[in-house]
Amino acid sequence: MNAADTPHRGLLPAGLSDMLPPEAAREARAMELVMGRLAAHGYQRVKPPLVEFEESLLGGPGAALSKDTFRLMDPVSQRMMGVRPDMTVQVARIAVTRLKDAARPLRLSYAGNVIRVRGSQLRPERQFAQVGAELIGPDSAEADAETVLLAVEALRAVGVANLSVDLNLPTLVTALCRVLALPGAVIARLRRALERKDEDAVRRALETRTATDLFVGLLRCVGQAEPGIATLKALDLPAEARSEAERLALAVSLVRAAAPDLRLTVDPVEYRGLEYQTGVSFTFYALDTRGELGRGGRYRAGYPEDQVTADSAVVSLTAADDLESIGCTEPATGFTLFMDTVSGAARIELAGKRLYVPCGIAWADLAQWQQDGFLTVRGLEPATDAAAEARRLDCTHFLIDGRPVTV
Repeated sequence: MNAADTPHRGLLPAGLSDMLPPEAAREARAMELVMGRLAAHGYQRVKPPLVEFEESLLGGPGAALSKDTFRLMDPVSQRMMGVRPDMTVQVARIAVTRLKDAARPLRLSYAGNVIRVRGSQLRPERQFAQVGAELIGPDSAEADAETVLLAVEALRAVGVANLSVDLNLPTLVTALCRVLALPGAVIARLRRALERKDEDAVRRALETRTATDLFVGLLRCVGQAEPGIATLKALDLPAEARSEAERLALAVSLVRAAAPDLRLTVDPVEYRGLEYQTGVSFTFYALDTRGELGRGGRYRAGYPEDQVTADSAVVSLTAADDLESIGCTEPATGFTLFMDTVSGAARIELAGKRLYVPCGIAWADLAQWQQDGFLTVRGLEPATDAAAEARRLDCTHFLIDGRPVTV
């Protein structure tokens, strides 16, 4: 190692980066504003650990995140641990364990960094900050709508303009495939066709007119919310799928009533990135910003795979209603905002007046200028040219006869 190698100290692994001034301050301010809006609506903050035991982190809805999770051995307990790739699953764990006796509906919020094994094409970053909220207990369209409206209000609070919300039913295609008894190979071809939004490929993938009409009809629902919902209602859906479609329609109507100017779209066949959702889900966009601002939706909080003790006997349960009745899982909905993307789309003004204060000014005297809105940068050595030193330290003002003047 020699002096020529020094620049390589700044190299970081793919998908990781240093956030520098002023971007770091802008993101921190955005997180503060978002958390403020969540608190205003009664969402109480929790702070889960960065690392926890693998079976807790990756149980229940966390199983869908297994491939994204860094793992390490705990030298104390000799048990495997995971570094959180997402905070929703941790908040769900808190809700069904530490806060299982708290009154429902339970409203929780959180903020923190997550890290993933690999990024995606749309989100190459592997470490980023999340802020979110979870509404635990109710299973209703009102709860779905509250979650969407809360996220929209939080995004608008940081100045994100031209918001758009895409609402999805990630379980609808699965329900239809089950009712139609489609073979696995057919489902795989169908999924690929639906991902591409390719009607011709959907027709080629399916063998019956009934299935073809249903899935082509679902593709034609994609787009503006109200026409899409009308098309969805007109489809001859089986009872299980129809109840999901009706829930989506009700959620859209509630959001529209509260936010008539909000751009709403629907895509009932989208499921990528929504693997652990169990009902109405949503993704947030800004029309002039690349990538997702955040996403969320309905899921089951808890661990359905657990064996639970009931009436002094250990029983294995799989039905959601039975699990809920003895406290293993419960309905939940929520959202997560990706704060690197949000802060890039936000319009946040940081305190920009930096005042250079020369060496020799008493520490206690700095408060007077700070109260006037200045960020004080105190000189540690005498400077012959205060204006030049202020410019060098990226200050906007310096002192002349004890008064701030512009550089």
